[in-house]
This record gives sequence, C-alpha cells and structure tokens, in this order.
Amino acid sequence: MESRKPTEVVKDVVEAAAAKVTNALTPDVPGKPGSVTPSLTEPTDPTGPPPPSKEQGTPATVSPTGVATGAPPISKAQQGDFLTTSTGTRLRDTDHSLKAGPRGPVLLQDHHFREKMTHFDHERIPERVVHARGTGAHGYFIGYGTAADVTRAAFLAKDVRTEVFVRFSTVLGSRGSADTVRDTRGFATKFYTEEGNFDLVGNNIPVFFIQDAIKFPDVIHAGKPHPDREIPQAQSAHDTFWDFVSLHTEAQHHTMWNMSDRGIPRSYRMMEGFGVHTFRLVNAAGDTALVKFHWKPKLGVHSLTWEEAQLIAGVDPDYHRRDLYDAIEAGAFPEWELGLQVFPDTPDETFAGVDLLDPTKIVPEELAPVQPVGRMVLDRTPTNFFAEVEQSAFHLGHLPPGIDVTNDPLLQGRLFSYVDTQITRLAGPNFNQIPVNRPHAPVNDMLRDGFHQQAVHGGVAPYRPNSLDGGNPFTAGADQAAFADLPVTVTEAPKVRASPASFADHYSQVRLFWLSMTPVEREHIINAYTFELSRCYHQEIRERQLQCLANIDPVLCAEVAAGLGLPTPEATEPVADVAPSPALSQVGQAWPPDGRVIGIVVGPQTDGTEDVDAVRRTILGAGMVPLVIGPHGGLIGDLTVQRTFAAARSVEFDALLLAAAPAPSPDAVPARDAKAGASDSATVDPRVLLLIDEAWRHGKAIGAWGTGAEALQQVGVAGSPGVVTGEDGAATLEAVQALLPLHRVWDRFPASVA
Repeated sequence: MESRKPTEVVKDVVEAAAAKVTNALTPDVPGKPGSVTPSLTEPTDPTGPPPPSKEQGTPATVSPTGVATGAPPISKAQQGDFLTTSTGTRLRDTDHSLKAGPRGPVLLQDHHFREKMTHFDHERIPERVVHARGTGAHGYFIGYGTAADVTRAAFLAKDVRTEVFVRFSTVLGSRGSADTVRDTRGFATKFYTEEGNFDLVGNNIPVFFIQDAIKFPDVIHAGKPHPDREIPQAQSAHDTFWDFVSLHTEAQHHTMWNMSDRGIPRSYRMMEGFGVHTFRLVNAAGDTALVKFHWKPKLGVHSLTWEEAQLIAGVDPDYHRRDLYDAIEAGAFPEWELGLQVFPDTPDETFAGVDLLDPTKIVPEELAPVQPVGRMVLDRTPTNFFAEVEQSAFHLGHLPPGIDVTNDPLLQGRLFSYVDTQITRLAGPNFNQIPVNRPHAPVNDMLRDGFHQQAVHGGVAPYRPNSLDGGNPFTAGADQAAFADLPVTVTEAPKVRASPASFADHYSQVRLFWLSMTPVEREHIINAYTFELSRCYHQEIRERQLQCLANIDPVLCAEVAAGLGLPTPEATEPVADVAPSPALSQVGQAWPPDGRVIGIVVGPQTDGTEDVDAVRRTILGAGMVPLVIGPHGGLIGDLTVQRTFAAARSVEFDALLLAAAPAPSPDAVPARDAKAGASDSATVDPRVLLLIDEAWRHGKAIGAWGTGAEALQQVGVAGSPGVVTGEDGAATLEAVQALLPLHRVWDRFPASVA
C-alpha cells in the first residue's frame, strides 16, 4: 500500500468533513454554533473532528521558534475518529470509573480517570488583574507605504500584508462581568511582522488616569470592587474610585472621557483605539520623530445610551463579543485605519504647549492631523477561546526596528509590568511559545528551559561569545534590520521622586473635552456624573469631586450639583480658556451602516410574507443583518422567526421595521412575561409596543408599512423625527436606510444645556 504523508491524510479528512457540512452552513443568520447540523439521534458512525466554521481562524502553524511548518491549520486540532488519552491511546469508555465491582470502590489505578480529572482541575489559569473580560479575533494589516518618512518599520511599507491578532477588553470587571459596563476598553494588537512581533497595547481612550506607573496599583485598587464585600463588580460608581480621582486630580481628564459616551461603546467595531503614549520612530536615514498611534474605525465612533447599556447588561451580557463574532460570520468584517500624529523630536519633547511625555494629555487633531499609514481587517474568529484569547500575551517592549519608546513615566513602568504579570498568569517565562503568541519570524534567543518549554534546542553553548557552536547565534549589524536602541541623550540630573512642572496642569484639557461636545453629549456627561456620584455613600467624596468639576466648567458643576441636591462650589483656580476640538465629538458625521441589525416585526398570519422576505434579502444584500420578530418561533409562512415577542428586546436592534400590528399573542400575560403588562384592552401585543417605545427613546430609526403603522399610532410616535411610513416594505426600508448612517436620530434628544 502506498504510504502517504500525514498532511495529505489531514487534508483529505478536512475536505471530506467540509463536504458533509457545506449544505448546513447558514450565512443568512449569524450565531450558528459549530459547523455541523446535529442529527436528532446520537451519531453512531465514527467520523473525524469537524472542520472549523467558515468564519474561524487559528494561529499560524509555526514552530515554537518561529519557523513555518507548512502544516495545515487543522493540524493543531484533534485528529482521528476515536477518543484517546493525551498520548494517543484509544479508549473504550469515558463514562465509568474503574471500580472493584459495579458498586465500587473506585480503584486508584484508573489512570484514565486520574488524567481526565487532573486536567480538568487545572483548566483555569489566573485571570488578568485588569482587562480580564475580553474577546479577540484574527485578521490582517496592509501598509500604505506612507510612513517611510518617519519609520523604517517593514510592516508599514506599501502593500506589505501582516497577520494580526486583536484583543478587546474592559478594564475593571472580572471574566464573568458584562460587556456594556461604563469603563475604559482595551485595544491590543499583535502584529506578526517579518522583523518580529510588534504589540501595540492601547485603549479606546487616548489618555490615562495617572502620569506615573508607580500609581497604577493604586488606581486599579480604587476602581476594583471594595475588598471587604467584593462589590460593586465592574463599576466605577462607588466610593473608592471617586475618592481616588478626586484626590489625584491628574485623573480628571480620563474620568471625563469615561463619563462621556466613550465609556459605553456601541460595538468594538465602532470604537477608536489609541496607543496612549508618545513613541519615538526612526527612518532609514536615522532621522527621528515623535508620534502617537490612532485606530480609526471604518464604521465611525458610536456609543450606547445609558439605558441601553443597563438593559443589555441584563439581557445579553456578552453583547460586544457576540456583535464582533456575528459581524465576522456575516462577512461584515470590522475594519480600522492606523494613523499617526507626527511631531518634531525636539529636546523639550513638547508640541503646541503640550508635554508629549504626559499620558494624561492629547494633542488636538486640528493641530496635528492623523496621517493614515495602513488598514486592518478582522476576518476570523477564534477556533478555541482559551487557547487564543485567554492565552494571548502582550508587551509594550515587543518592538520592531524603527519603533522605540520614550521617557513617558507610565510607559516606562508598563515595560516592566507586562512581562512580570505574564510569568505568573501563564506559569513561566515561555509564554511567547504559546501558538497565539509565536512570532512569524525565526527565533534564536538563547533563552533556555523553564516551565512549558516547547522548543527542542540544539547545541551546547547557549551563551556568547562561544566557539563550541561555531559562534552561533551571531549579533546582527545595522545593515541586517536589527533593532537598535536610539542614542537619546539622558539629561544629567539628581535622582528625585518628582514630576516635571508641565505635568501640573490637570484641568485645561478636561475643559477642552467638555467644550468639544455637542449639547446632547454634554447632557449624557452630566447624567453620568450625577448617577455615579449618587452611588457614593460619603457626602464628602461627592463634594470633593464637585470641587474638581468647578475647576473644569461652571455649567457642568452646577447641573451635577443640582442633581445631587448639593450647593455649587466656586472654582479654586482660573477656568482655562481653551479652543474646542470638533474631532472629539461623535455626533454630526455619517458612516457606513455595515453590520447593523434590523428587527422586522411580523404577525401570525402568512399574508405579506413575500414582501417581508424581499425586505430581508435587501437588508442582507446591503451588508446588514435582518432578524424576524414574531409571536412564536418556527415558521410564519415561509419566514423563519429569529426572535419571539417574549425573547426580543429593542437593544438588540439598530433599527425597527413593522410589517404588522399583531394582536396580543396567547403568551402575552403578565404571569408568563412581565413585558406583557397588565392591560386587558390592548389591541397590539404589548411586547411590540414596548419595542417601539424603547427604540424611540433610544433614538433609533423606525419604519412601518401596511397595518404596522397602527402600532406607531398606539405608542404615540407616528410622525416624530426618524419615524417613517411607506407604501410597501421596499419604500419603508429605503427611508430607514437613509437614517442609519447618522447612527441615531439626534433630533429626539433636546438638550437643556448649550
């Protein structure tokens, strides 16, 4: 019999399994678990592991030392038709322990039980102290070639394609917390460049709470749940947080961003990212420049309303990760442009009066425009969440040639902290050999042994210089794309624990942000401060934070004080005279509606389903996701219902279409569904009326045709801004589509402050 290579066998198995599931893939509605449609009865014919779903990706098949193996991605997964031990021995039974007779006792010699249970006992690793609640995806980055003037980093050259892995996260909550809490979001990108990994570890907010990393444990201890009761979870609305930020006034800028709509993003796909720090770049000629990194989302920057965020936390705490994965599965791949703000590398390291080493400051984009240098697309979800998302490890010191750090004191501390924490969390120093962290460039590092060493090192001389291994490994010269620490002059100065005088301004940029907001955005900020401070127990902390607000803006302070029932304090220092930066506002621009979710309400009758199906297909063709909402599951005519009136909630949808005004369903009784209300006289199902009311309150586009217009009349929103009717489904959808690029119908939010 002709022998075959293992890779050929794997390829045949994958193709055969893929053929079985081709007809089972349902691209119309994302969220299908797995790639195989299950049978009604337990399968009995042995078959190999199913292939990944069409949207899934895996880490590249490279060795622990960065060598491409040529193996197909599936080679990292399970192989064969039969259950085995971890060393490949086939097993007859995994449901019964080995016993002395059917009634036992269990025998100590049951090696399969011990292996299975021991592995289970150690499945979990310590969660991250911060950014524990996260999700991630694979993708690629393509350079524009426009950065050559400032950096020689090869991955930014024109048309160079680099694989990436991105992890999004919240900061304060545990792994089990909700996605939509008010918090900063992490935006960490691992570029697998040909010159080694580059980790751009940033946030969705461009400034940080503190100026010096030595205070990082303090701010996190203050933000985390109180140590005596372990509450509140994933919230900044409590005494210790506001105690800290009102005493460390350098935190006021970041706090203002958190209290704005930026603290509750609509989606990871609609979230900006920032490198936070200033980095130093060097080009091929040796010239240097200072830069700040920006990620600009293709879909624009959008946020939830506060009520939406609260509802979603209960209805679907996985909302952001579900949104990301459903969009990728539906083919609406999230996309960002990477941009640089470039500044001269002057001795004082300032620009337009802003100290570039102060991580609590920004440079307005009107003064230093963001220059696009490349494009990132996320097109593959993880195949195994633990192996890829949980074991991904980032470090700001992973830098390719052409990118270096500055003396930002927060950045300097992070250069230590990130490696230190991975050693504990991932049980040793070899975390870069985990598949998701492996570089796609050859590795010859002389780092030996330790927990979880996966490389099999040859040679006898892991030191330099040596002659026993022929001198290998050799250091690379400047002409061989080696990383070089830039010869930046270190000022001769005494050792002190101090900050430069330029770090002392804690209020002017907070005021700049406030003045840059539109009236509706200011209303949201006032509401956020009022809510958060009302959750504090101690009056003194509320009063102290009001004093900080007085130094930012008198209107902001007065409105929050009124909401708290407290007097408005006077400013203790002059309120800054600053010009607003319109680029900071999220309101007023139009963006592509790709990946938006549109709910379509239908009734129990089959009439008109052809019109609804035509609308559904048009939505799909426009790169959006339609979900049919009906009185019961299953089919209505030829339509498949994705959400019932009992299960649907307005927060799932970006817009609402009403093809009917359905009468109350049999399950519309308060004893079964509290959303059904207590009215016995309703002519339209109360759950549908609630959908309309919530969508209207949250500024979402609403359209109706046919009898659907009657439901608008009952809620009392017919004819209001962003509520449209049409002769048929196609005309109504066209009118609603025209409203979606603005994200919300902002005219529904009258503001009381200018």
